Amino acid sequence: MPRLCVFRSNQHIYAQLIDDSKGKTLASVNDFELKKGKAKSADKQEMSGKIKLAFEVGKLIAKKAGENKISKVVFDRGGFQYHGRVKAVADGAREGGLKF
Repeated sequence: MPRLCVFRSNQHIYAQLIDDSKGKTLASVNDFELKKGKAKSADKQEMSGKIKLAFEVGKLIAKKAGENKISKVVFDRGGFQYHGRVKAVADGAREGGLKF
């Protein structure tokens, strides 16, 4: 079963789907992709909020998991507390269809 690994820095959030048995990264998402894609079509107020961005990262990683035919994962919070942006990634992934 793949692992959904989350890393957060002070400014950014990253999520990866990792297959530990093969030692390969299956998909990865970060908030740069969302900012770059929405910067042209959205105003700045819509993009404000790190938690909202983290939720969207979770939804996007779930979409990429669906493209790879993955529906169940193990959530790896990477030592961070299950709170704030880490929780938002998990909630977004669940809304996108992933099961933990």
